[in-house]
Amino acid sequence: MAKSNYVPLFETKQVKGRLLFRCIAASIFLGICFIVMYRVMFFPVGGKAERWTWIGLFLSELWFCFYWFLTTVSRWNSVYRLPYIQRLSQRFEKELPGIDIFVCTTDPLIKPPSMVVNTVLSVMAYDYPPEKLSIYLSDDGGSDLTFYAMLEAANFSKTWLPFCKKFRVEPTSPEAYFRTASEPLSDAVNVKDWLSVKILIDGRDSNAVDIEGNPLPTLVYLAREKRPQHHHHFKAGSMNALLELHGLDAIGGPCYNGSGCFHRREALCGKKYEKNYKVDWKKVSDTKADESASFLEETCKVLASCTFEHNTTWGKEMGLIYGFLVEDIITGLNIQCKGWKSMYLSPERDGFLGVAPITLLQTLVQHKRWMDGHLQVFLSRYCPLLYGYKKIPLKLRLAYCPYNLWAANCLATLYIVVVPCLCLLKGISLFPKISSPWVFPFAYVAFVHRAYSLNEFLWCGGTFRGWCNDQRMWLFNRTTAYFFALFETILKLLGYSQLNFVVTAKVADKEALKRYDGELIEFGATSPMFDILATLAMLNLFGTFGALKKVILDVDEDLQVLDKFGLQILLCFVLVTINLPVYQALFFRNDNGKMPSSVTYKSIIFAMLACTATMY
Repeated sequence: MAKSNYVPLFETKQVKGRLLFRCIAASIFLGICFIVMYRVMFFPVGGKAERWTWIGLFLSELWFCFYWFLTTVSRWNSVYRLPYIQRLSQRFEKELPGIDIFVCTTDPLIKPPSMVVNTVLSVMAYDYPPEKLSIYLSDDGGSDLTFYAMLEAANFSKTWLPFCKKFRVEPTSPEAYFRTASEPLSDAVNVKDWLSVKILIDGRDSNAVDIEGNPLPTLVYLAREKRPQHHHHFKAGSMNALLELHGLDAIGGPCYNGSGCFHRREALCGKKYEKNYKVDWKKVSDTKADESASFLEETCKVLASCTFEHNTTWGKEMGLIYGFLVEDIITGLNIQCKGWKSMYLSPERDGFLGVAPITLLQTLVQHKRWMDGHLQVFLSRYCPLLYGYKKIPLKLRLAYCPYNLWAANCLATLYIVVVPCLCLLKGISLFPKISSPWVFPFAYVAFVHRAYSLNEFLWCGGTFRGWCNDQRMWLFNRTTAYFFALFETILKLLGYSQLNFVVTAKVADKEALKRYDGELIEFGATSPMFDILATLAMLNLFGTFGALKKVILDVDEDLQVLDKFGLQILLCFVLVTINLPVYQALFFRNDNGKMPSSVTYKSIIFAMLACTATMY
């Protein structure tokens, strides 16, 4: 009878088109085999330049094949979860567990308090029992302005939350509520000791109610102490302080909300799961704490110090793992190796949305930080292939590798972007003739792989233009951000560089926002990344012009040139098409978002020198 009344909270379904995907993957693998055969059978016996460029291209293609295999393994048996949110209260009623949400912020000039407060008020208005909902703001900047903004938010929530429930407000973030907030003080970073931990709303207090008498969620502000001689561990340090704060507060299990990801508290606190493990939600929800808010504040100030985790297992076996730029990835791997099972839930309405940078430089810097962190994990003792041995399945270990090896793609990509173009000017053919049957494996693999990528993009709700921009960013990241991430990781391994967490700005001037809304890429800064980007764009432009010159001037041999270098010319043309926004920023734009003149001059000089050295 109990089973007949069982109502599932979600349903697992197989993704449609899996058979088609497997057939396409098998055909691409067959095409790859033919490409490898061609590279081996037609190895050039001419000059040294032909041989070495051939070997380099062959190694690049082998790397792309290996990376394609890793990505295919993780997508071979895709499923998705269909949640039934309305059944949650039917199943558990008053036994719902307590939920803790972490909101992280830092410099108020980079992440304005108005944005942070809007985020906090939004999550406070979640459709969940307020007495079981706690929001914790971790302020790494220790800003007075952010703290007082939170005080105002705590008071405003008493009116805002009933308003959201009464009128079913969506979204629940009040637009630009703190636009009239006062400017930050000059010494805003230096917080007082009493400010380090403050419980703004105590959800256990019977007087903590809104204007309609309904209980309010708990709201806690934490500004963790920083000292030069003690490593702060970036966001992970504050997150671990909050986790142990929950242990003292005894409210319930926290859910890590760094990127819309939720965990049970015990998973982050070092628990090793057995196969027959089953959580008792009633026991968890009945957990109470008798200490007063003032007592907890005094106790938790110890946790806000920069040395609270010294001589403990925090950052090693418990909480978020220290020493990595991507603390979420390494922590997830650590708890999975302890038996934690995860699920991916993608509801129709996104549960969490972050604010992405709108300038190209900030985007590249953000990706560089991610790629640096991922590669750092792969080259550490936490390498999934080794650390997860006999702990998690081989397929799962392989699924980590495409992310960990993102940065390593830069070398093969740079080779494909640079060498075929220069070889075209030199007269070295790297691909089969158009008239040769060996051209079909190359054409098939390239076309089908990109066509299926476009189909997936459209299936996920994207547009053709969005897919084109995605391919453009794919190239920009691999030739700049990934390259610098690889370079910095090597320097760290050699001891010439230290871990550096770069926070991306969440604000931009009005003109930049206007250009962003007009779908113009924002350059407008000098950076070595832009030097590389512009030089590669000019290099392929010169290569394309050189090929067209051969076709136009050599009338008698134009068909032979097209036959011999057809694929190389097509590759250069595709790269030129991808780089159209770069050419526009170099030569045709007059706004502040254009490429700086110094970048334009350097790119032209470097590209001309490379082409001249190749031809002579």
